[in-house]
Amino acid sequence: MKKSIITFLFSAGLLVSCTDLEVTPTSFVTEDQYFVTQDDAVASVTAVYASLSLDPGEQSLFGRNLYFLTDMGSDYAAAGVSATNPQVRAMSSLTHDATNDRVQVAWRQIYAGINRANVSIDNIPKVSGSEVVKTRLINEAKFIRGLLYFQAVRIWGGVPIVLHEPTTIELESLKTKRRTVDEVYAQIISDLTAAEALPATYTAADAGRATSGAAKAILAKVYLTRKDWPNAILKSREVINGGYGYALFENFQDIFTKTKKNGKEHIFSVQFEPNQAGNGSSGSTFQATSFTGFTATEPADIISDVALFYDIYAPGDTRRDVSYAKQLLNPTTGTLYTFPKPIFKKYLDLTNLATPGNVAINFPIIRYADILLSLAEAINEQGTPTPEAFELLNQVRRRAYGKAITTPDPTVDLAGLDQAGFRAAIQEERKKEFVQEGQRWFDLVRWGTLVTEVKKVTAKNSVSERNNLYPIPQSERNIDPAGLPQNPGY
Repeated sequence: MKKSIITFLFSAGLLVSCTDLEVTPTSFVTEDQYFVTQDDAVASVTAVYASLSLDPGEQSLFGRNLYFLTDMGSDYAAAGVSATNPQVRAMSSLTHDATNDRVQVAWRQIYAGINRANVSIDNIPKVSGSEVVKTRLINEAKFIRGLLYFQAVRIWGGVPIVLHEPTTIELESLKTKRRTVDEVYAQIISDLTAAEALPATYTAADAGRATSGAAKAILAKVYLTRKDWPNAILKSREVINGGYGYALFENFQDIFTKTKKNGKEHIFSVQFEPNQAGNGSSGSTFQATSFTGFTATEPADIISDVALFYDIYAPGDTRRDVSYAKQLLNPTTGTLYTFPKPIFKKYLDLTNLATPGNVAINFPIIRYADILLSLAEAINEQGTPTPEAFELLNQVRRRAYGKAITTPDPTVDLAGLDQAGFRAAIQEERKKEFVQEGQRWFDLVRWGTLVTEVKKVTAKNSVSERNNLYPIPQSERNIDPAGLPQNPGY
């Protein structure tokens, strides 16, 4: 068998879902040496998970890098004065081109994770150990691969489909042409359908691993994006009625409280641990880029327009003061500090503001509120908002206002809306609910409202239809321009 060099990153707590890993340095081994025992298989899947949260010398995919595309590339987030990288500022103003390094890094990170998944899927079958465990590990790798292709197809449209590890370093054999959007989605659905066979739950030590419920939840989002309303409804209901124990936290703040990690609302999250960036690998940098201390210095990540976003929350809506902070208590002086402009707050560890590298707040890929709103949206798009759809939407609203979640409350419940009115209500709730959760750009694109909404922000009025996709990185096209035709407008 031809030997290939495999690089794995191991570190305690780096898994998206497994929290009890041994620390092992970056190492280079051949697959003949590496894939022998079941422990080797487990470690290889650890590396697959780690691709989401770590990248040596770079901001990790879900630690902030994808944020540039999915949040700063939308209407509500912008680059502040502290963001001195011209590539980041170009992303913020939507004047980026195919040479933008943030787009290039996102492509590399996504395909690095896909390749790690491919290595595991190809090699785990030959190791010794339990067939049940091996099958589970393969399906976990397929879950991550499907999730990453789901990111890629929405960002770039049709992309290359790579399903096996490279067996040669010869350039011609490594070239892989763009596939159609339909072909990419077929692969995503195949991977996530296989992952539906994953366990429904794990022990506390492995809390957060990809589950069958997580696979169904991402599938529901896939079908919602595809406007396949019947299947979006089917998969959402399987998540809600599948006995997984998912529910809304009663308190919106609990979603982003580190002691509540992997709780009942968290269907799948990227795990971040203290000091995760300490080994030359970048974990979450959200706190460091959202908060520059109790000073007037503008952070790197800022709200684009206070009136369009901070001021839209009705009195009593708790989501505003979880998503943004106008004031914070300075623990050193004991005084309440007022910022010149509201800052992003979801990923601030208020118990540890002094050392941003120690922040350990997870990034939610998908949570239960998303499934409730997705099901409500899909039901409405089939023709009319039903009582079930209203109840799903109103549960999210009740929680936002601190009300009993399952008890009707006329002070906050919506009623009597037609299809268009209900659609607008769903869009407004998602705008308020998912600040800085990597949802906004994807939502605007699938609703067909990206240009209309982003133009409302003066600093982003260069937006055009080209911004419904990102450019294929020029560095990739230089290798195979014929196989990787550029997206329109770039």
